[in-house]
Amino acid sequence: MTEGSAGIWERLHYSWSDPNRVVLTTLDSNVWGRGSGHTYTFTRRPDGTTDIDVAVVRDGKNLKGWILGLVLGTIGRGVLERAFENSVKAIEARNGAFSHRDRFAA
Repeated sequence: MTEGSAGIWERLHYSWSDPNRVVLTTLDSNVWGRGSGHTYTFTRRPDGTTDIDVAVVRDGKNLKGWILGLVLGTIGRGVLERAFENSVKAIEARNGAFSHRDRFAA
């Protein structure tokens, strides 16, 4: 699947083979190298909530990718974390869930 916006795109492979983990691996991109991707790990808790651990690897393959990776890993990190939290909250609201816990890893 190809995703992106504002002149930045990547083609990703999604692996759903483990029900507790989703791995997105960058196959091709105009800014990210093949070592890039995302891993979402889900840990079910006894209280019915789920911890979500997100690991993002951004290996710039050119100057634009290197600079973008630096920005996303520093000042952009908080913005991305809040956007992810808001997405989780929206999903919970749609599905009738009341709380969640999340952790983010670089």
